Amino acid sequence: MSTSQKMATLAVPVSPTDHRDGPAHAPVTVIEYGDFECPICRAVEPSVRQLRELHHEQMVFVFRHFPLEDAHPLALVAAEAAESAAAQGKFWPMHGLLLAEAHPLNRHRLEQFAQRLGLDMARFRADLDDEIYRQRVRDHQEGGRLSHLRATPTFFVNGVVQDVSGGMHDLFDLVSGEIGRALRR
Repeated sequence: MSTSQKMATLAVPVSPTDHRDGPAHAPVTVIEYGDFECPICRAVEPSVRQLRELHHEQMVFVFRHFPLEDAHPLALVAAEAAESAAAQGKFWPMHGLLLAEAHPLNRHRLEQFAQRLGLDMARFRADLDDEIYRQRVRDHQEGGRLSHLRATPTFFVNGVVQDVSGGMHDLFDLVSGEIGRALRR
């Protein structure tokens, strides 16, 4: 396999422990590696949400953490907060809050989000204090590194990286094309 092929493919396949939205047997899988402090991740989130709504029946969307800690010092704890929320059945609502607005992230803001979602606050605080979900986030980061990620957001469609530097329309077009091909089979 050439270096360019290695760079273009997903190293860690989707597993039952991934955060998924959509039918398990969908013909198209879109994976986003993201960072909750990344301004570009926040900027594309409305488009991602639109893509998920548009193709909800034919696409499964997976989110994986790739906090860029050098540039975004609170991205790691934000990812851990999302994992803590996931343990209480609220990953996607927390994901939405973390990416919804351009706000400075800090511990107080994360606790406000947890309260807004009705999480068990003692458990949430203990999870963050004890770094219960740090290894899970590190596992996502390692999968990203093995897939040669350098930036967020990075999207994979059916295991192949999709360049969105020219805009999200390329991602929409690719997903629509993949769904069309799958339906014609």
